[in-house]
Amino acid sequence: MNYTNYVSSLLLAVAVCLTAGSAVTQTGGSGTATPNQQGSSKPTIVDASESIQKQLAESLAELSALREQIGGERLPMAKQLTQLERQLAAKRKEFDTVGAELADKTQGLSNLSNQLEALRAESGYVSNLLTQYGNEFASRLHIVELQRYDEKLKAARLAMEDSRLSDGDKFSQQLGIVATSLDKIEDAIGGVRFEGNAVAGGVVKPGRFVLLGPTALFASADSEDVGAAEERIGSQQPTVIPYSQEGDRAAAAALAIGTGGSFPIDVTLGNAQKVESIDETWWEHVQKGGVIMIPMAVLAGSALLVVLIKWLSMVFVRRPTKKQVGALLECIDSNDHDGALECAAAMPGPAGRMLEAGMQHLGEPRDLVEEVMFEKMLSSRLRLQAWLPFVAICATSAPLLGLLGTVTGIMGTFALMTEFGTGDPKVLSSGISEALITTENGLIIAIPSLLLHAFLSRKARALVDGMEKMALQVLNRVRSTKPNPVAA
Repeated sequence: MNYTNYVSSLLLAVAVCLTAGSAVTQTGGSGTATPNQQGSSKPTIVDASESIQKQLAESLAELSALREQIGGERLPMAKQLTQLERQLAAKRKEFDTVGAELADKTQGLSNLSNQLEALRAESGYVSNLLTQYGNEFASRLHIVELQRYDEKLKAARLAMEDSRLSDGDKFSQQLGIVATSLDKIEDAIGGVRFEGNAVAGGVVKPGRFVLLGPTALFASADSEDVGAAEERIGSQQPTVIPYSQEGDRAAAAALAIGTGGSFPIDVTLGNAQKVESIDETWWEHVQKGGVIMIPMAVLAGSALLVVLIKWLSMVFVRRPTKKQVGALLECIDSNDHDGALECAAAMPGPAGRMLEAGMQHLGEPRDLVEEVMFEKMLSSRLRLQAWLPFVAICATSAPLLGLLGTVTGIMGTFALMTEFGTGDPKVLSSGISEALITTENGLIIAIPSLLLHAFLSRKARALVDGMEKMALQVLNRVRSTKPNPVAA
C-alpha cells in the first residue's frame, strides 16, 4: 500500500535527523569551536531539535490520519478481498470442472480416434474382401459372360484406383459386383440369352449366346456358324466349335433365336466335340508333314513298286519237279549224255538253265561242269537279288528323312516362340505334333520296307539254295559215274 511506504519513508527521515543531531552534540563537547561560537549565522542544535520535533509531530499527526484512513478503508477492502477469494474459489472450482470435462472430452476424442482407426481398418478389410470377391467372380465367369459383365467389372476395378472418389462411392461400385453376382445366380437357374461376339472360322462375328450352367451355345447373326462357345488360350473372344450334326445345329439355332427347341448338351463338357474337331483325313494328316513328305512319298512309292515287281518275279519262277530231277539223275547214272541233256533242257526256270549248261559238258572233267553251273547259278542269284538293296536303302533312309523333317519343324516352332513367346501351350504342342508327323511317316515307310526286304531276300535265298542243292546232286552223280567211252 502507498501508506505503508509513506510511513516507512517518514521514519527513515526521523532516524537520519536524530543521527545528525547526535553527531553535532558530540562535536561541540570535544572543545572544538562551533559555528555559533565562531560567529556563524547557521541554526543551532536547539533549532534543529525543535524543527525535528515539529516535523515529528506533523508526521505523527499525518500517521494518525493515515491510520484512521487505513482503518476506514480496511473493512471494505477486507470485504472486497473476501468477495474476490470467493470468486477465486468459484473460478478454481469452475476450472476444475472444465478441466475434468476437458479430460473426459479428450478421453472421448481418443476413444473416437481409436474407433475411427478400427472402422478404417475394418473398411479396408471389407474393401479387400470385395476386391477379392470381384476378382474371383471374374475368374469364375464363362468366357462368353465377360462381354456381358465387362463394364461393371471395369468400373469396380477403376473405382479403387480413382483418388477423387470417396470411400462410399468406391463401396457402391464394389457392391454392384455383389448385386451382379446375385443376378447371375438367378439367371443361371433357367438359362439366359444375350448378345455378344465370338470367333467363328477365324472371323469375329456378332450373334447371340445361350448359357445354361457350364455350357454355352452361339449362333451368329447370319445363322452360318452355330456351335458350342469355348475358351481358347491367347484369345479374349470365345471360339465357336461348330456342331457336326445338322440336327444339333438346327436345335441350337432355334434355341438361340428364341423360338424354342432342345438344348444339345455334351456330358463331357465339350471334350468329345473337341476330339471330334481334331479328326482329319489321311491326306490332311500327310499335308501337315510339309515338304519333306514329297521325297518320303517318292521313296515309299519306289520301294513298293520294286517290292511288287520282285515279288511277282519270284512268285512266277518255275522250279524243276522231283520227278524231273530224278529222271536227270538216272540218265547221269546210266551215262546217257543225250538223255541227260534232253531232261535238263525240259526243266523250267533258272535251275533248268543251270542244269542244261552243266549237261552240255557232262563228259568233260567235273571241275569244268561245276564252274559252268556255278556261273549260271551266280547269274541267276544276281537277277533274283537285283533291286533288293534299293528296298533296304529306302527302309534306312525313310526314318532319317522323317527325323530331318522333325528337326526342321521344331526349329520353325522355336522360331515362332522367339517371336511370339510361349503364352499359348496349344500352339507349341501343335507345332511339335506337326513336326513329328514326318518321323511317324518315316517309320511307317521303314518298317514295312524292312520286313518286305527281309521277306524277298529270304525268298531269293530259298531259290538260290534250291539251285545249289540240285547242282550238288548232279555233281555227286557225275563224280560217281564212269566217263563216256565215246567222249573219251
